[in-house]
Amino acid sequence: MTQKKTAQKKAPQQKKNEGKKTAGKRTGAGSRKLKIIPLGGIGEVGKNMTVVEWQNNILVIDCGMMFPKEEMFGVDYVIPDITYLTKNADKIKGFVITHGHEDHIGATPYVLDKFNVPVYGTRLTLALIETKLAERGVKNKNLRCIQAGEKVKCGCFEIEFIKVSHSIDDAVGIAIHTPEGVIVHTGDFKVDYTPIDGKVIDLNKFGELGKEGVLALMSDSTNAERPGFTISEKSVGATFSEYFKDAKGRIIIATFASNIHRLQQVIDEAKRYNRKICLSGRSMVRMASGEHAKLGIKAGDTVIISSTPIPGNERYVSDVINMLFRKGANVVYGKMAQVHVSGHACQEELKLMLSLTKPQYFIPVHGEYRQIYNHAALAYDIGMKKKDVFIPEIGRAIELTRKSAQFGETVPSGIVMIDGLGIGDVGDVVLRDRKLLSQDGLFIVVVTVSKENAELVSGPEIISRGFVYMKESEDLLDHARDIVKKIVADCGHGRVHEWMNLKGKIKKSLSSYLYNMTKRSPMILPIVIEV
Repeated sequence: MTQKKTAQKKAPQQKKNEGKKTAGKRTGAGSRKLKIIPLGGIGEVGKNMTVVEWQNNILVIDCGMMFPKEEMFGVDYVIPDITYLTKNADKIKGFVITHGHEDHIGATPYVLDKFNVPVYGTRLTLALIETKLAERGVKNKNLRCIQAGEKVKCGCFEIEFIKVSHSIDDAVGIAIHTPEGVIVHTGDFKVDYTPIDGKVIDLNKFGELGKEGVLALMSDSTNAERPGFTISEKSVGATFSEYFKDAKGRIIIATFASNIHRLQQVIDEAKRYNRKICLSGRSMVRMASGEHAKLGIKAGDTVIISSTPIPGNERYVSDVINMLFRKGANVVYGKMAQVHVSGHACQEELKLMLSLTKPQYFIPVHGEYRQIYNHAALAYDIGMKKKDVFIPEIGRAIELTRKSAQFGETVPSGIVMIDGLGIGDVGDVVLRDRKLLSQDGLFIVVVTVSKENAELVSGPEIISRGFVYMKESEDLLDHARDIVKKIVADCGHGRVHEWMNLKGKIKKSLSSYLYNMTKRSPMILPIVIEV
């Protein structure tokens, strides 16, 4: 009897505890998984985009583009495949943009008009996005300006914006407070203790988050191969001062237009040495090649290349530098000249970020695989276990709970190529054709045949572009015509059924003949006209 009464007394407390457990499951504690899904920016430089998902809530971090690779003939630039986002459009609660560089905002004109959700960014970042949207005639009334230090609610997520230093002003990192824990995303960053505007990266906030507990850290890997610390932006100003003092002729400086602090230092030095300032265009190539309408390079000019080539453009920049030297300019470029510093953290800064945030799990992001793997190695150096470090793959989910992490499903992902006004209409087949055209040219055959009996009426006429010089290849072309005539004749003689195979037979026979004669494989385009 006594035992039964005791059990009855405990029952209400047990119910209360069970209620707490049930509530915990409803809010996602332990039973639900938080997903991090990169849609870009992994194993590549550019098109940064990451999905953070919990139940019916999706937050998208960044919306960038990437410059095309050499084999993407004629393509202007590349953006992430957003199939997963369009399929889950009802779950998307907002976009967060960390800063205004093209690899983080370049895809906004092609993506944001598809989703009626808030887009959060700092003042400069949103101003740059507004310009890009206006260029494509995209209207978006959901751009919401924030400042470092602010917090916003976005679905089940609370987003905290953290001041970071980078090669563009108004850059932020973010802390995403989720039902499973805090996710920290650094954005692109460096640790600059003497920034031009005096606004130092908020290391205290990263440290506070580390003390409270960070479930996962996603951190910029761009400079993970470089030892030491990144040099302060102020050092560039000191170098400028030396060149301004010694230069006798004009000084022409090429730099990224988005680096407002760099531009300010140029203006300060110009004012100090009583020089006039002229802002001109987006590229030095018009001046270097002598095609600029008003300005040209002449002997005695000092040309300062205060930037670093975007990956893939190294050869192009080298050609421009060579042209400048041939014009007689004194060209200042490269690391030894100290006229450019990186906006990305080197190894010691990356280790500092890891040490401050003390993440339970680490996901290196933003960079090619050699950079991402080197960043992972830094995490091992400071004591993290390999099982707690995840090398991400585009499209593959990383699933997190408070006590576990593992790779999950793979979602639709990839690239969408932008060519002129075309969005995604250039695919593998088109690129293959462009590659063939660039290698061995085009061979066009035009024949006119009768509808009634499929007999040859006129032709074949042959047009060669980028394959052979027609005036010097008459024997080759005459024999090609004979081959086509025989094929047309064989398809005639009452066998009109074979008419549909005519193009294929012409292509196959000419391909074999031309390769045997020239060891080249031009794109063969048969054109059949019926009369």
